[in-house]
Amino acid sequence: MKKEIEKKFLVKHIPKKLNGFLIKQGYLQRDIKRTIRIRTVSKEPSSVGYLTIKGISNEGGTSRYEFETKIPFKDANDLLNLCDRPLIIKTRYHFRFKGFLWEIDEFHEENAGLLIAEIELGDVNQTFPLPDFIKQEVTGEKKYYNSMLIEKPFLSWNR
Repeated sequence: MKKEIEKKFLVKHIPKKLNGFLIKQGYLQRDIKRTIRIRTVSKEPSSVGYLTIKGISNEGGTSRYEFETKIPFKDANDLLNLCDRPLIIKTRYHFRFKGFLWEIDEFHEENAGLLIAEIELGDVNQTFPLPDFIKQEVTGEKKYYNSMLIEKPFLSWNR
């Protein structure tokens, strides 16, 4: 099983001229030891589903074990009906910066207004340059976990 190592950041704005794709995701299980996520990705010319199981995060929130497999889009849609509500709906953009791939998520509906960027790394101590759209790091802050945005959506926060 692969170990996912990533850092998470708030974003000031989405860079211009990026093409995004729609993601809908929900959770069949959300607890401190594991999450079981169902996701659909609608990307021209086709759509696909994913089943993902994630283990407990390390102390800093930067790494955890992850198992992910593709599943038929129809099956993923059916499984989303079994997930906790609200579903997470977001548009994802890919942005390459100085040899690194950034994933920028623009959240919708109950989480509208939230912009988060993630970068996957090969090592917990790997250094990388920050693009100018980065506002602040939020790695390990549980309220920014997608699984927590179901329990307490962004629009309900006192900001």
